[in-house]
Amino acid sequence: MLGFYFDPTYVLVLIGALLCIGASASMNSTFQKYAGVRGLSGMTGAQAASRILQASGIHDVRIEQVSGSLSDHYDPRNKVLRLSDSTYHSASVATLGVAAHECGHAIQHNKGYLPLKLRSTLVPAANIGSKLGIPMVLLGVLLGLNGTLVQIGIWVFSLSVLFQLVTLPVEFNASSRALVMLESCGITGGQETKYCKKVLTAAALTYVAAAASSILQLLRLVLLFGNRRNND
Repeated sequence: MLGFYFDPTYVLVLIGALLCIGASASMNSTFQKYAGVRGLSGMTGAQAASRILQASGIHDVRIEQVSGSLSDHYDPRNKVLRLSDSTYHSASVATLGVAAHECGHAIQHNKGYLPLKLRSTLVPAANIGSKLGIPMVLLGVLLGLNGTLVQIGIWVFSLSVLFQLVTLPVEFNASSRALVMLESCGITGGQETKYCKKVLTAAALTYVAAAASSILQLLRLVLLFGNRRNND
């Protein structure tokens, strides 16, 4: 059991944690920097989102304000674009980028973007994988390295890794759509669009870091237990 807790593969977990911490710090720093730059259009995040949705021919998506910071998201089930307090009212280039990004998801949904459909389909499996995968592996170890339970746990955890990987093209595509719509709708231009791109790139890197961390965690599990057989 000591080998399980103090094995060299812990370095993979450490690398993953450092990647996530670094990406999160970069995102917060970049957002705060450009949250202080007011967009020349004077539009708030809510106003920009409304214009982008209208210009995209989307008239059945509501825009709502939610509490929190950077809690912005698009709910495809209820067709609601939820903007955090700061994004909803702020006219900074940082919040314009965030609002446009969430509109990008609404546009994906409206156009039937395949990776978004796949991600939505994987949500239940990913939730199970993230909550039960590693506990199943640990339970298998506590039961005397029950090979079957350990292997099932690894496969279940891999579902959450798959979800993280599918998320990447969805997020990058939403950001790409956002930058195009910001300019075509006359909300930003020139240097402002470049600032928005920096914010969205920093945000995208948090998803890359999360995916890398999950992959490293899965790799660790495979290295430790992947070649085990049922010892019942």
